[in-house]
Amino acid sequence: MVAVDTNVLVRLLIGGDAAQCKASEALFQSSDIYISNTVLLETEWVLRGAFDLSRAEVCVAMRGVLGLPNVSVADGLLVAQVIDWHEAGFDFADAFHLALGRDQEALKTFDTDLIKLAKKLTDHRVERP
Repeated sequence: MVAVDTNVLVRLLIGGDAAQCKASEALFQSSDIYISNTVLLETEWVLRGAFDLSRAEVCVAMRGVLGLPNVSVADGLLVAQVIDWHEAGFDFADAFHLALGRDQEALKTFDTDLIKLAKKLTDHRVERP
């Protein structure tokens, strides 16, 4: 199994440089792939910020690559929850923070929008410090 960096995943999803795109496709076709949480987080940021993909497009892209039989993540259920929450309106990073802290008493934040959305969509405690 090999781990991939964000730039390899973005080339697979978006294309661009022909040689890098071809190398990314070949790697994903020939190897078992591990994608870390940090690479997923950075990939969402790049897809949204650099390529102007919508929330829905990001979710479709993430689900597509994560649905490949040779692709693994640290915690598939957690990542699926993050993508579902993102699709429902959470910022991708906030969804990761909340999901990764799921076993904690609460997530403390000054982000009032995150607090409101969490109360609406989850049973996790998200509150001001």
